[in-house]
Amino acid sequence: MKKLFLFVVLCTFVLSLVSCGPKRSQAYYDQPSQVLSANFDGSYVIRTQVRSKDAVTAFTDAQRKVVKEVIFNGVKAANNGVSDLKPLCFDMNAQEKYEDYWNAFFSDNGPWKQFTSYKDRRAVTTGYERDGRQMVETGTVTVDRAGLKKKLQDDGIIPKEGRY
Repeated sequence: MKKLFLFVVLCTFVLSLVSCGPKRSQAYYDQPSQVLSANFDGSYVIRTQVRSKDAVTAFTDAQRKVVKEVIFNGVKAANNGVSDLKPLCFDMNAQEKYEDYWNAFFSDNGPWKQFTSYKDRRAVTTGYERDGRQMVETGTVTVDRAGLKKKLQDDGIIPKEGRY
């Protein structure tokens, strides 16, 4: 009887220690954006993931995020034979150097909207996950990289010749 009692007390103690561990987070881990395909008009289809409170904001944030990645970071290709996209702006200090330009460019009604669309959106690449506070949208965005490059060259942000 004593052994049974000690066993129950020991099990209760061990279970209480296990349950007092760190709480599991339900946070979503952002996946990097991926190039899905290249079109012949200089545009690219890119899959990205964003978090937002509602669907309208998520669509806008997805488009804005993809344009920023194309300009500053470049985008890795998925395993489908398309090459990686190099960033359009190689100047590391371009965000600080042209801060006023970027603030106007990425404003809510800024020119960045001209270079994105959902025309190549596919049902299988769009997904929504919701919890009580936020929505995670995985969406497909088409970016006119050639038009974006020409706009940045015309505005003097990137040089017209050289490695661009």
